[in-house]
Amino acid sequence: MKPVVVSTQNFDTEVVKSNLPVLVDFWASWCAPCRMIAPVVEELANEYNGKIKVAKLDVDANREIAMSYGIMSIPTLLIFDNGRVADQLVGAVPKSMLVDKIRRVLERN
Repeated sequence: MKPVVVSTQNFDTEVVKSNLPVLVDFWASWCAPCRMIAPVVEELANEYNGKIKVAKLDVDANREIAMSYGIMSIPTLLIFDNGRVADQLVGAVPKSMLVDKIRRVLERN
């Protein structure tokens, strides 16, 4: 399962109105730490298929959304639950930190 590519056009449908919690990777092609964490994001999309949705948003192409969520550094990973930001991580963090945050959100559901 590949991460869903989200943009201004489908962010509301894919993220805010999702029935599942959503991990959104705010990234840009020129960002080296973003490229470092990309394989981890893809692994999580496979490992949590059916439990969470994993999405990627290019901040250069979707500045309005990035600004509306106060994204100041990338990569920033936001976990949405019921349309609201439930947790966030900034930087190329270890997979174990992401898994821990995802598990906490899933335990609340």
